[in-house]
Amino acid sequence: MKLTLKPLAEQVIVITGASSGIGLATAHAAAAKGAKVLLVARSEPELREQVEAITRAGGTADAFAADVGDPAAVKAAAAHAVQRFGRIDTWVNDAGVSIYAKLMGTPLDEHQRLFQTNYFGTVHGCEAAVPALTEHGGALIVVGSIASDMPAPIQGAYSASKFAIKAYTEVLRMELMAAGAPISVSLVKPSGIDTPIGQHAANHEGGEAQIPPPIYNPELVADAILFCATHPKREITVGGGGRAQALFAQHFKGLYEKLAPIGARAFVDKKRTQPQPSNLFQGVHAGEVRSGEHLAKPFSLYTAAAKHPGVTLMGLGAVVAGASLLLFRGGKDEAAAPAPLPPMDPENDAIVEVRAVEELVELNRQHTSAVDGGSGPGGTRAGLR
Repeated sequence: MKLTLKPLAEQVIVITGASSGIGLATAHAAAAKGAKVLLVARSEPELREQVEAITRAGGTADAFAADVGDPAAVKAAAAHAVQRFGRIDTWVNDAGVSIYAKLMGTPLDEHQRLFQTNYFGTVHGCEAAVPALTEHGGALIVVGSIASDMPAPIQGAYSASKFAIKAYTEVLRMELMAAGAPISVSLVKPSGIDTPIGQHAANHEGGEAQIPPPIYNPELVADAILFCATHPKREITVGGGGRAQALFAQHFKGLYEKLAPIGARAFVDKKRTQPQPSNLFQGVHAGEVRSGEHLAKPFSLYTAAAKHPGVTLMGLGAVVAGASLLLFRGGKDEAAAPAPLPPMDPENDAIVEVRAVEELVELNRQHTSAVDGGSGPGGTRAGLR
């Protein structure tokens, strides 16, 4: 069967981790565009409240309470979606939890529970979704993290789970392609996003857990997820600042290993108190998209460019050329070279976004043969990037 992704208004979308943060933002955005949405999470009362809110706004939604760590419960959620809406067109694995602790100070039961939710929750979601998606074709979207490209101290267990999710997603894509399954498999890797994940985390570092900067709006991730629901795409990073940091970590490993523990000090605010209990073992503090503590960035030049692989090199070059003006000094220095990129300074957001787009231009130069017109709605597997 040929891979064909429907317009959002014609889709049935299942979203795990839909009671807060990115999952909740995606559910509302999908419903606003006409999709029928099944919200899946542990917190049933909050899910029902969100379904009512979507319905009042004119959307169509339903809720199913399930812990993604329980494979039978996840399969029951898939069955409910088919029974309620007739099929599944897109499945989004978004459920996730976090621990802020040094690895040697991470309680084993918490470490295991994190993997049960983050990694095995993804596995269970894929095992439930693939049979349904194989029948009609569709998109399987996994929300990972830039932590799979740049592991960080204090978030070692979380980073390890995201590395595992990335490997699982990439191999599953290979196997489904080899089998000829009409399923697009996408990995969405958010940078620091203004969600309540830090407030929901198990924190053993004192103070309140914080989102690593630079911090972006959760709606940017929701937009990327819904883009992947209609455009076959292998992978997309949300937030050029995070992408630039990941590049630094990959290409300057020795220096990154020295700087990362220093940067990790910003992962907790000693002046605040961590909300209790965490959501590791039960659904708590649900119903909020944002943390309410950060002024997040509403736009990413890099992600906007990365969503459209058919954009010509000339177009991307123009974007970089225009944005690079931010890096030049006035007067006699107008023709000077751009200032060096501070590797982990969130105050230089314009710089890191431009550098990330420059990287995208270079990747397009190296892979011009991969640029074609098959990435829109109804695109074929040849358009998968």
